[in-house]
Amino acid sequence: MTLTPQFLDELRARTSLTALIGKTVKLQKAGREMRGCCPFHNEKTPSFYVNDDKSFYHCFGCSAHGDAIRWMTDQRGLPFIDAVKELAQAAGMEMPAMDRRAAEKAERAKGLHEAMADAATWFTDQLNGLDGTPARTLLDRRGIRPETARNFGMGFAPDSRGKLKTALADYGDAMLIETGMLISVEGKEPYDRFRGRLMIPIRDARGRTIAFGGRIIGEGEPKYLNSPDTPLFDKGRTLYNLNRAAPASRKAGRVIVVEGYMDVIALAQAGIGEAVAPLGTALTEAQLERLWRLNDVPILCFDGDSAGQKAALRAAHRALPMLAPGRSLAFATLPPGQDPDDLVRAGGLPAIEAVLGATDPLVERLWASEFAAAALDTPEQRAGLKQRLAELAGGIADASVRTEYQHEFRRRFDEQFAPKRRAFVPFDRRPKGQWKPPLAPVTADAKEFRASGIDRVLAKAVLAGLIRHPAEIARHMEVLGSLQLGGDTYGGALGRLFEAVIDVALEDQAVDSARLVTILTKSGFDTVATELLRADTMPYSFTQSAGDPERARNDLDEAISIMVARPEVDLALANATRAMQAHFTDDAFERQVALVKEKQALEDRLANLVQANEDARAFGSEGN
Repeated sequence: MTLTPQFLDELRARTSLTALIGKTVKLQKAGREMRGCCPFHNEKTPSFYVNDDKSFYHCFGCSAHGDAIRWMTDQRGLPFIDAVKELAQAAGMEMPAMDRRAAEKAERAKGLHEAMADAATWFTDQLNGLDGTPARTLLDRRGIRPETARNFGMGFAPDSRGKLKTALADYGDAMLIETGMLISVEGKEPYDRFRGRLMIPIRDARGRTIAFGGRIIGEGEPKYLNSPDTPLFDKGRTLYNLNRAAPASRKAGRVIVVEGYMDVIALAQAGIGEAVAPLGTALTEAQLERLWRLNDVPILCFDGDSAGQKAALRAAHRALPMLAPGRSLAFATLPPGQDPDDLVRAGGLPAIEAVLGATDPLVERLWASEFAAAALDTPEQRAGLKQRLAELAGGIADASVRTEYQHEFRRRFDEQFAPKRRAFVPFDRRPKGQWKPPLAPVTADAKEFRASGIDRVLAKAVLAGLIRHPAEIARHMEVLGSLQLGGDTYGGALGRLFEAVIDVALEDQAVDSARLVTILTKSGFDTVATELLRADTMPYSFTQSAGDPERARNDLDEAISIMVARPEVDLALANATRAMQAHFTDDAFERQVALVKEKQALEDRLANLVQANEDARAFGSEGN
């Protein structure tokens, strides 16, 4: 079967994305798009947009992005070809016919699947027969109930070199070797790979048996033995229990990664069905991608011994280059020397839930590891820590996430080692003689905002700051998009700017200052854009062309917070004043006084932003 680009384009064109997504997500009209709460992460304010004209969806909260096929694979958990088949059927399209080689390969795979299914059935029969007594004893000792063993298709391989070979003789030695069930050695008869082991079938996303894991019953090595890679089984791309964990994870809102089969089975028996495990290897990039399709922040719950924690750290480092906005890892720390199976047997569901409810974010795990890696007594040692952290952050491919990690590592480093900064004190609360005028002259805008109120000047400054720092637009889009900025030129420009930026961000997912200015200019905002880019005279750090990016970002957050709160406080104060004038009471008076103080507090916060910027500029002038 050849799925040409033309076929897939036609399939997308015939599929109404809003109708498809609207089956499970409540969507409402929002300009040219439909909007709703994102199904890929928990949110209260809708930031998930669907565009039928361009046939894609995008979430500004978690960066989920794709078309109809991606929706079926990511949200429904279907394999690619099954997603295409289901969409084609709904659209009334015939799937392309298979070519001869593809048909032969599919027929071959069908035979391999049938052989593996029959092997699983045979192993289960052996577990329930006379020969399976040692395996049933092991299960009983491990606390695995019979119904749990049935649900996971567990079985037993007798300690024989030829019983499975004889039972499945109709498939022929060649096919059984290809499935990995027989071992072929030159000059010898093929013989059974699994002997004297508790058998655990490994299934693909559709629930078909593609391999086995075998745990030895008595003493011996290796303790666990997996099938080799075969046409059906790629251990680096497969996660144990994915077929059962995928629907459970969507219901639970999480997915948990443990180290082994028995951990998965023990958690499922305790009521946690959303657990998976890698198959004898470190967590791979392909497995991480599969996990992120289920949940934005998978929980890694590896063993509490040294080897388990090292494996968790390897996974952390492997995930770094692949991080994206909203997409990360969390780490659950088990008691020393215990694995999830031990903890469940000792303390039941409450014990494991307590661990899963106290996870560390990825950044915390990385920071803790590097902080503890070496002594930090000398400047050279601290510089080494800073370099290691910079190298970690530098390995992140996504620019916005990389910047956030750089800021967070710098913040933690400064918090640990930098001298504490003196808190800013409002002008009227400083002891006499302490405050001195800044060396740089107070700008006209700094004087103007006190006389004319904050709306016009602050809206202008915020718009300039967003053009200087366009990565902040997506973070504040919902708040600013609904903000009423009055009827002046800048208020209108800000609203129209966001309409243009939403379209660009939906398509490009990355907007820089030059791109923003181009959009503004083409949309007839050339005068406004030019003026706003000459905003260095404004009294805020986020409007400056140079300076500390982290400080600019924090100040921009504060300015937007003030701009959002001010209209609400003004309205509440006006209502309180009218209420007091209509009917004077102590409660009404106290309400009015409280709102006056709240309004003054907002003005103080804005003044602090201006003064802190003037102080910083003065300090910079002294240093030059």
